Amino acid sequence: MHTELILTLLTLSALATYAVVLYNSLVALKHNVAQAWSNIDVLLKQRHDELPKLVTLARQYMAFEQETLDRVIHARAAVFSACENGDVSKVGAAEHLLQQGMGKFFAVAEQYPALKADENFRHLRERVTGLENTIADRREFYNESANLNNIRIEQFPEILIARLFDFTPRALLELSTEETRDVDLKSLFT
Repeated sequence: MHTELILTLLTLSALATYAVVLYNSLVALKHNVAQAWSNIDVLLKQRHDELPKLVTLARQYMAFEQETLDRVIHARAAVFSACENGDVSKVGAAEHLLQQGMGKFFAVAEQYPALKADENFRHLRERVTGLENTIADRREFYNESANLNNIRIEQFPEILIARLFDFTPRALLELSTEETRDVDLKSLFT
């Protein structure tokens, strides 16, 4: 009888240890997702700070392109608002609008040689472009972390711990369908 009690205690101890290890790994995943989002948020805020400088400088040269400038300003505000609310799906949609606006903005800027030659404009353009590239890299890391979190909280036996301690799935920061579809090369040459 004494051996059975020891065996039972060892089994319960092993199960408790296993549950603690599972819980700790889920906590680590949750914090990795939060850190990945925080990295994106920092970059979005940096870009949020740089865009007004770029638009202000461009206004001096692009007097007749107010619609393009307004599109960038409104999209920037939408991204900032979505970030402040922590709504990942709205951030993705607002990012798409901002990407479109920035693409048009830089295309229009090409028509102004004095603007293209301005050293401050070139510096700000490089800074914003660099931030865009870094955001894309961080978005990939965030999505990988969120996906790993979502998989783990649905697997057995992690699902038991996840439900018990209210671990929730995380939304992916998804690209719009327009960003992921194939480029129509014919339209580029017409």
